[in-house]
Amino acid sequence: MLTSPAMTDGRVYLDHNASAPLKPGVKAAVAAALDLIGNPSSVHGHGRAVRRAVEEARARVAALAGTAPTRVVFTAGGTEANNLALRGFPGRRLFVSAVEHDSVLGAAPDAARIPVDSQGVADLPALERLLEGGGPALVSLMLVNNETGVIQPVAEAARLAHARGALLHCDAVQAAGRRPLDLAELGADLLTLSAHKIGGPAGIGALLLAEGVEPEPLLLGGGQERRRRAGTENLLGIAGFGAAAALALADMAAAHGLAALRDDLEARALAAVPAARAMGAGAPRVGNVTCLALPGVPGETQVMALDLAGIAVSAGSACSSGKVKASHVLRAMGADGSLAGSAVRVSLGWDSTAEDVERFLAAWTTMARRLGRGP
Repeated sequence: MLTSPAMTDGRVYLDHNASAPLKPGVKAAVAAALDLIGNPSSVHGHGRAVRRAVEEARARVAALAGTAPTRVVFTAGGTEANNLALRGFPGRRLFVSAVEHDSVLGAAPDAARIPVDSQGVADLPALERLLEGGGPALVSLMLVNNETGVIQPVAEAARLAHARGALLHCDAVQAAGRRPLDLAELGADLLTLSAHKIGGPAGIGALLLAEGVEPEPLLLGGGQERRRRAGTENLLGIAGFGAAAALALADMAAAHGLAALRDDLEARALAAVPAARAMGAGAPRVGNVTCLALPGVPGETQVMALDLAGIAVSAGSACSSGKVKASHVLRAMGADGSLAGSAVRVSLGWDSTAEDVERFLAAWTTMARRLGRGP
């Protein structure tokens, strides 16, 4: 069985959507890369060995999304990949869903918002209306929401976009390793991945491009990444990303098995605390995450109480410099400020166990009763 630090220090880690523990096979790949010397752009033997390692990893990342290695652009993470996608086509009208990750919303602050329904699913008729008229456009719709796990109708949105000459970008960071990915089947023109969500190292991601799609580079300099992203390639991160991608593809069935753990956790939490709500539970979701709202108890209070009990979860996204605020995702779903600020995200991963679920339930229900929200 794979072992993570969270399983050996007495604490329970249920925040995989923020960052998954590094898998042992990934550590081995990074350690092997540490012994390589040279720049992948150098033509001597050392450089060629590094280039082989980079290209082997590139092929593994491409395989995770069913595309060709030449269509993979390595970046410094999902945020850079999203910025490259959103800012790489100047002059296009931008449309982004109201529940996108902050790195998409920040990259396109003036973009029109695509509304979602009460379960957090994008309103495709609204998108169709937004696309009417005007010039070329770019639509950004994530595949899996980072807070609720809700799956978005990306393929349908891509068909709408392409019928009107628009491109579609898909942030698939939270989908990788949790459901099959195929760039062509999704119809996405650009797709974002990040290594540390699938047990790889932080600080490495990728933007995958459909054939013929070429964003203008954000970083200029050398000719790295087929002149799409200048800068010496991050060998250690790329090697780890390749290993994590291969493991995620091989372990897809195990990832699906997390749904039973999540369903048990969610059902028992709601039964024990009837005031609680599982946000987005009426829509298709990936199987590793539940967003539990406890009206009247701020998410920050819950996170701190659980942390004192040795349980790590998040209140919404963990990518806002440590700030805890009412979730823009839940607000877009129609939740008022109180409800949107009372949710915690419990996200399981490769090292999660039934014992972890038991410990979370014991701590969370005890906290809810102590705060007057339990029966």
